[in-house]
Amino acid sequence: MAEEAKNDGAQDAVVSAHGHSGDGASVGTAVISSDAVQNPGLPPHRKRVTDIDPKKEKSANRAVYTLFYLSIVGSLGAVLAYMFFPIEDGALASIRLHTMFVGLGMTLALLALGIGAVHWGKALMADHESIDYRHPVSSSPEVRETAAEVFEVADKESGFSRRTLVRNSLLGALIAFPIPGITLLRGLAPQDIDPVEVLRHTMWEKGTRLARDLGGANVGGAIRAADVTIGSAFHVVPENLGAASDVLNQKAKAIVLLMRLDEKELNPSPGREDWAYNGIVAYSKVCTHVGCPVALYEQHTHHLLCPCHQSQFDVSKEAKVVFGPAKRPLPQLPITVDSEGYLVAQSDFHEPVGPSYWERLK
Repeated sequence: MAEEAKNDGAQDAVVSAHGHSGDGASVGTAVISSDAVQNPGLPPHRKRVTDIDPKKEKSANRAVYTLFYLSIVGSLGAVLAYMFFPIEDGALASIRLHTMFVGLGMTLALLALGIGAVHWGKALMADHESIDYRHPVSSSPEVRETAAEVFEVADKESGFSRRTLVRNSLLGALIAFPIPGITLLRGLAPQDIDPVEVLRHTMWEKGTRLARDLGGANVGGAIRAADVTIGSAFHVVPENLGAASDVLNQKAKAIVLLMRLDEKELNPSPGREDWAYNGIVAYSKVCTHVGCPVALYEQHTHHLLCPCHQSQFDVSKEAKVVFGPAKRPLPQLPITVDSEGYLVAQSDFHEPVGPSYWERLK
């Protein structure tokens, strides 16, 4: 019956479906439609104004290569901003100007390049409808010849070879766009100084008081040992940080996390028994993986967490790495108290702070 319904193209058929229980009871019906989905076809092609009016086409052509030239200007402007707005003095105003103008240049470069490419595709490239049939993938000579023909047709339709100003300005924009990024690589590391030596020494020295970090170049009051309770954590910088000529660079190396544990939970190695004071310990805040700030402290497990790549350090075991990609413990800052009860450093860190790969340069 179902077969007869399929063969009957005049109308739909309703077919009874019977179960296998033997009593012949109908358990449902099925509707077999004789209407197949019809191919709607392609809508009529609508020409654009640039296809009809040669003046509009020339105007769109000018707009595209002008945008590509603007992209070149933005790329070169970012490089010039990097040169004429230096940040070596560490002043916040210089950093703001540097960031703003370099960012504006790179924004103009990318935005103009993107808008120009989109406008080219929408206004100048051929937009006629076509159907791309799927064929078995092969690498026969005929297929390669067909592929070459497709590239030739695409070249003709896009006008890549014919529109020389558009083509040359696009190539220039693509060449100029990476230049700001390459230029910015100059500021990633000192050129004439051994980075190991730069990171080996910080502002911490014997007698330097530990002060609260208030953000940026702001330094809070010195910290008394009596103010640090078990389970608490403090973000700390040297008290004399404001006297540095390059405050942010010095702070980036000297930032410290201060915590207090029960003395019985500490496990100092030989020679480090006096690096803590009444259970108060201080460790570099700079992760030894890639230098992210280790800013999260879990009181119950005594773990420090780097939120960037999830490295974890056990404070009760001299900040030993217990999870994540970091390869060595956080450097410990030896501390004690002065005559007034303020926490002070016994010395600088005994090893370079920051990522471990600096040490491979030696």
